[in-house]
Amino acid sequence: MQAIQVTRFGEPGVLALTELPDPAPGPGQVAIDVTHAAVGLIDVYIRQGLYKDREGLPQPPYVPGLEVAGTVRALGEGVTGFALGEKVVALSSGDGQGGYASVFIADQASVVSTEGHSIDPALAVAAIPNALMAHVALTRAGRLSEGESVLVHGALGALSAAFPGIARQLGAARVVGTVRAERMAAAAATKLPYDTVVDSARLPDALDGEKFDVIVDPVGGLVRTRSLDLLAPSGRLLLVGNASGDWNHGIDGNRIWYGNFTVTGFNSGGYLPTHPETFAPAARAALKAVADGLADVEIETLALADAATAHQRLEDHSANGRIVLTP
Repeated sequence: MQAIQVTRFGEPGVLALTELPDPAPGPGQVAIDVTHAAVGLIDVYIRQGLYKDREGLPQPPYVPGLEVAGTVRALGEGVTGFALGEKVVALSSGDGQGGYASVFIADQASVVSTEGHSIDPALAVAAIPNALMAHVALTRAGRLSEGESVLVHGALGALSAAFPGIARQLGAARVVGTVRAERMAAAAATKLPYDTVVDSARLPDALDGEKFDVIVDPVGGLVRTRSLDLLAPSGRLLLVGNASGDWNHGIDGNRIWYGNFTVTGFNSGGYLPTHPETFAPAARAALKAVADGLADVEIETLALADAATAHQRLEDHSANGRIVLTP
């Protein structure tokens, strides 16, 4: 099979196109002929070596990538409920590897059938996994209730873009986004179901005193600090990433205590394997959200051989929407 390998930790140039033996599924696994592989910021962090000492994450040489779309190629022993050639989306089992290849092996529990849904495979891989994660994050970590309000930072980012549709599906009364100033034009044109999107540099003034029950923060840094000023009484701040790259940022615990706030981290790679019961209902919700047009994200398609370009675009924040690779 064709695959991209990380030859060593480092800059995007360590991503190399290579030929590897076709893998075969083991018991409980599904082999997938990949048509599209999503590129995520977590792929960049792992390739840079930020998590090189974290148990369970890959060491070079490895094939990066957590999310793919394609068709079922082969079924491992004991696998039921899937047919050869069936259209599917699959997630990595949590080890953060395998997606940038023409064949992907997934645990049966991490495979979602898209058969019978008129969803383009590029959109499927760009939106369904993140919508699934957003559903788990909002229901289990954020405890969103019908009628509550939600603020989403980095509103057009790959993961953030999944939250407004899922929040609407769960009955949120108001959903607002924030973006950098240079992304305001794109925000004005987005089809994502935000009530409004504001310039993050103008917080909190841009919101005219509005407070939110749940704030979704994949950005970190100063945006995270300002979020405490935007929480309603007993509000929940949901930490889902750190796109700012500020790894030394902290939050004042006394402000959390005094404000009766809750600050919760949500890392899907760590959460889903330990809470497998959340996967199936979240997958159903994600499929419905995407099919209903609630996750119409921008998608840029590149060839598998251009994986280094994709990573560079994510590093310098020049990507417009989700980047998807095609083997």
